[in-house]
Amino acid sequence: MTHIKLTAKDGSPVEFIKKDPMQGGVKDVYWHPQKQYVVAFFRKKLDIAGKDRIEKLVGTYRERIFGLAGGEYWKKIFCWPEKIVEHEGLTGIIVPKYEECYFFAKGTSLEGAEKEGKWFASPKNFNRFVPPEEKGDLIGYMRICLSLARGTRRLHLAGLSHSDLSYKNCLVDPKGGNACIIDIDGLVVPGLFPPDVVGTPDFIAPEVMQTLSLPLNDTNRKLPSRLTDLHALPVLIYQYLFHRHPLRGSKVWDMDSDKQEKLEMGEKALFIEHPTDGTNRRKVENGEDKLLPWINTAKIPYTIAGPYLKALFDTAFIEGLHNPAKRPSADEWEAAVVKTMDMIQPCQNKSCPKKWFVFDNKSKPVCPYCGTPFKGVLPVLDFYSDPMGKGKYRPDNHRLMVFDGVSLYKWHSDRNVFPSEKVSAADSKRVGYFRFWKGKWMLVNEGLPTMKNITAGKEIPIGQGVDLTDGLQLLLSNEPTGRIVNIQIVNG
Repeated sequence: MTHIKLTAKDGSPVEFIKKDPMQGGVKDVYWHPQKQYVVAFFRKKLDIAGKDRIEKLVGTYRERIFGLAGGEYWKKIFCWPEKIVEHEGLTGIIVPKYEECYFFAKGTSLEGAEKEGKWFASPKNFNRFVPPEEKGDLIGYMRICLSLARGTRRLHLAGLSHSDLSYKNCLVDPKGGNACIIDIDGLVVPGLFPPDVVGTPDFIAPEVMQTLSLPLNDTNRKLPSRLTDLHALPVLIYQYLFHRHPLRGSKVWDMDSDKQEKLEMGEKALFIEHPTDGTNRRKVENGEDKLLPWINTAKIPYTIAGPYLKALFDTAFIEGLHNPAKRPSADEWEAAVVKTMDMIQPCQNKSCPKKWFVFDNKSKPVCPYCGTPFKGVLPVLDFYSDPMGKGKYRPDNHRLMVFDGVSLYKWHSDRNVFPSEKVSAADSKRVGYFRFWKGKWMLVNEGLPTMKNITAGKEIPIGQGVDLTDGLQLLLSNEPTGRIVNIQIVNG
């Protein structure tokens, strides 16, 4: 064991213990003596382009992400290299240590292991190995998906592509709903820095897989890019929500395993839940779904994720699977997850594996994970706005499901406010909340100065509430971008 002290290129001191490095694909990783950070050295000497990429990574590109409005937020989403060092002819980068939530807790069967997505992405790993207290619930996985979509959107907005989004390069914490994108040093910049890798199996886009055998300089060879990120992102989202892969079904294209992999993930790639072509459906035999329920797409179909995500899965895995230009953007995934989270209801079965479910627009809601029917009265708020400013309110294709204690925010009352990293502290405060009181549902106004009961023609001052009844219409804000809500009551 050797205690090494160096000076980083920016002049700051760097220390690490040179002993038993953790080995990644291209780097050897060493800990700071007090584990404040890690120093990762590239095993091979970097050429001029490689060094230039790293220089820009800790300089220009880092400033683009963290130096603008909302920059502090991204420190939770990205584990971004901060400094550069040279040692014994090799280049290294200093990377912050992962937060404790990304390691399995003490006393569990996986104590100390990093929470790589692979533990949660496959039915065998998830059901057999992940400790019960670490499995999380639907809300946690939705928050993970939201963070991954936001992180991908932010990279693309900065003109960058990750090039290797995968469960290997994304740490997740379902229990706390946290996600962190790692291994940032392979970022792709079109026309400047080409990709170093083709990607990770399970996440390589079909067009890349299909052209792997072509020479790198062949114009028909497809390499990782923003569009391939837009394949890997929905694969990740699908896997975290359903603990199975969207393309790995039961169809055998070739008995040779290498050829099967290339066809299944490339030229012949086919969504396992394709609505009109069932040839790649996952076959369930000998009751194996009793131990691995997630493999049964008939019992747990992708449609239970709700209409917004279902529509994007269709686009990503049907229309855009072999047509990259049609793939949904990262901000479309972000918006769909935000809307879906507004449609989530708590399951009334305390033993339910997911604890929550997405309302399915049925008059008799049932939790798809455990089969427990909803009992009670359920208010549903549909949002309308007037985009043309002519007094004609149109549906916003956005609704909010009510449960006791759920909050109303500025982005519900104003169609121009969106809950992103840029939302102000003032706009992040709740403006109302819902309570079930004496057998009735009530909305209490906390911060909407122009809220009005349109049905009764009465103002609803701040501090007062209104009973929610079927067909009730409320004006949440009389601003030009303000919204009206229509109330539906579902009786379970």
